[in-house]
Amino acid sequence: MRRSFYHYIMTLRGNNLKDPTQSFAAAVSKDIMFPKHSEDYHEVADYLELNTNYIESMDLFDRLWEYYLENNR
Repeated sequence: MRRSFYHYIMTLRGNNLKDPTQSFAAAVSKDIMFPKHSEDYHEVADYLELNTNYIESMDLFDRLWEYYLENNR
């Protein structure tokens, strides 16, 4: 079963906010406007670039998107 990027990222949440992935996942979980049902790279990337300030580098998003694709087949 395919899942959205949001649902994938929620599996990566944790308590170590020094870890960039866990910190990003925690911020996404608190973002009520995040496109929760999207499976589209451009929709999520555009949202992060234009509407948030909690991701320091889009390189992190690109890496997580690749993991998402690998785990969402």
